[in-house]
Amino acid sequence: MKSALALLVLLFSIAPAADWPQWRGINRDGKSPETGLLKQWPEGGPKQIWKAEGLGEGYSSMSIVQGRVFTQGQRGETQYIVALDAATGKKVWEVANGSAYRERRGDGPRGAPTVEGDRLYAFSADGTLSCLDPKSGKRIWSLNVVKEFGGSVPHWGFSESPLIDGNRLILNTGGSGHAVVALDKMTGKIVWKSQSDRAAYSSAILAQTGGVKQVLTFTSQGAVGLRADNGELLWRYDNVANRTANIATPIFHNGHAFYSSDYGTGCALLKLDSSGAKEVYFNRDMKNHYSSSVLVGDYVYGFSSMILTAMKFLTGEVGWRDRSVGKGSVIYADGHLYALGENGTVGLVEATPEVYQEKSRFSFTKSARPTWSLPAISDGKLYIRDQDVMYSFQIR
Repeated sequence: MKSALALLVLLFSIAPAADWPQWRGINRDGKSPETGLLKQWPEGGPKQIWKAEGLGEGYSSMSIVQGRVFTQGQRGETQYIVALDAATGKKVWEVANGSAYRERRGDGPRGAPTVEGDRLYAFSADGTLSCLDPKSGKRIWSLNVVKEFGGSVPHWGFSESPLIDGNRLILNTGGSGHAVVALDKMTGKIVWKSQSDRAAYSSAILAQTGGVKQVLTFTSQGAVGLRADNGELLWRYDNVANRTANIATPIFHNGHAFYSSDYGTGCALLKLDSSGAKEVYFNRDMKNHYSSSVLVGDYVYGFSSMILTAMKFLTGEVGWRDRSVGKGSVIYADGHLYALGENGTVGLVEATPEVYQEKSRFSFTKSARPTWSLPAISDGKLYIRDQDVMYSFQIR
């Protein structure tokens, strides 16, 4: 009887593992559903499980599905899609995905792979889009969006992570008349095309409002809402865009869309309906640069340029600001923010709007480049990518 009771307690105390199958996790919102994670880390940080080297250059984040970690990197004259074993960090396979991309602020691919079932989709900095079998790495189809749809590679390279909507794969290409396209995810054939904005660096999301499913994206010219079924323009809002780099992923909640950009711009909350968008507020209290905010409860938490900030979603009222780990990026799990500074410092911060409350922090040896790759959480592990190197840490 005691053994049965102990087993029952054990079963209920073990939280199920959650995959992180795409950019910003399961729902593209920067949040992991995992629970039972450490509320405080040991001195020096959580236990390092493995350190993988040889990924190559690049700012690509990672996706984790069924025991595999997928990312992208560049070595020599080639960009690659790479699969690692999540338990050991050993390389399982790698597949070429476009020619080398070089820029003085950092070379190589930027976007995270998107994984769904027996398909993986990855978009390289030069515009090469490939569909692979995630188990074997076998290429199913591939195309280059510049050659296929026109336009040009953005100044800092294509950085988007492809979005899946049913049978469609959606991404920004920046081509005239083809700024945003939906492709048949099984074949790569075009389903619809829309607009002529140049491509920026943000990844799109889906939103359902007024009985209409929308694609919310952020081009070089502004925030844009398109009908998901045919690409029809429903609305656009340009005030939140800047002329340098629009990067942050939008947030959608309860009929409202949140957009933010830096370079002195700010953030906006838009109230959406089936045919348009109305500004609720615009302010300069949240200026997301290369990272995106996360919505937890009634507040968005994000880096306003260099300052970690808590801001009320519906009103724009600031709860707190703190220099935290320095300029960085943030994700959320089990009541806490995981803040990754571009200087190689990682902080565990309680997700509460009342006051900044840091529980733990640690640092790792980093490359000469800033650590801009978004971290990920899966199966009780925190994954951090820094150019050629990836770390796995035990946080449960």
